[in-house]
Amino acid sequence: MSGLWLLFVLVVWGGVSWLLWQPARAYLADGAAPRLLRITVIALAASLWLGVSFWYGGGRKIYYDAEVNRLCAIDGGAKVYETVMLPANEYEKLVQKNWVLPDTKRAQPIDKYFVGSDTQYYRASDPQVARTITRVIRRSDGKVLGEYVRYGRGGGDIPGPWHGSSYLCPNPTTSSGFETKIFIKGE
Repeated sequence: MSGLWLLFVLVVWGGVSWLLWQPARAYLADGAAPRLLRITVIALAASLWLGVSFWYGGGRKIYYDAEVNRLCAIDGGAKVYETVMLPANEYEKLVQKNWVLPDTKRAQPIDKYFVGSDTQYYRASDPQVARTITRVIRRSDGKVLGEYVRYGRGGGDIPGPWHGSSYLCPNPTTSSGFETKIFIKGE
């Protein structure tokens, strides 16, 4: 299905290009304006059409990925404010649960630690650019033990029936283990 949609997009782009070329070709053939002026007008119109096509087709993603990298370099990544030494059995429970702590909505009163997150949208329309802060919080005193700041872009692709692309910084595959920096296995 997505191949047919891409073919449709290419046909529409080619058709619009052909429709734009017809008056330009007639203008070139007409001897009313000087040849250099005619060639300049056609070159400018073609450059504008190609530039707009490139921007919509991929340039927006490149621009916003660079913006995500710039913002990420400012304050992205993990910050640990306090480390906690857990008893061996509690530490092993966390390891067994793949370091998944309950979030603020699902945390029960018996949970000593939970995760809170906030998302701020720098750009809410397509493509979206957002900053997400994930905080590990101790229930007893409400202290933030550490936070992880991530920036991301979602969307910006050519419209179609396929799933949109995304980009995250820091890369989630290389930045895992945030909780292991906060919680240390005790005796």
